Amino acid sequence: MRKELYRMLCRELKAIDLIKHIDLWNHNVEFIEQEENWERPAVFVEFCPIQWNAIVPGVEYRAEPLIKLHIVTDWEGSSAEGSELQEDALKVFDLSGLLHAQLAGLSGETFLELDLVESDTNHNHEDIVESIEVYQCVAIKRLQ
Repeated sequence: MRKELYRMLCRELKAIDLIKHIDLWNHNVEFIEQEENWERPAVFVEFCPIQWNAIVPGVEYRAEPLIKLHIVTDWEGSSAEGSELQEDALKVFDLSGLLHAQLAGLSGETFLELDLVESDTNHNHEDIVESIEVYQCVAIKRLQ
């Protein structure tokens, strides 16, 4: 499920011209100074732990996993309210809408109905903004 979903996410995200880098999540923004620099906007895919439920024990399982998309952009903000600079800086949130339009309802052989369930913004960085869009789907695992 994860491999198929990741490949499909990469394909769909590459269709959004604004996105410059796509990769698996590895706490990338926490070590941004130590890593090789990647172009922004970037999207990192994080698979949260999956709790499988047996439909047919030992044969078929289902789950509703969460997938976090970490959208990392440069922060070009201004503290002056209402300024033109601040309006430009708030455009970082537009990318979340573009992702949703591209990904909503995505399905494959091992997952169904990808959809948005949560949005969060990480404010712990000086020069970047990390918007976290959390998606959920129905995952299927069949053995045999």
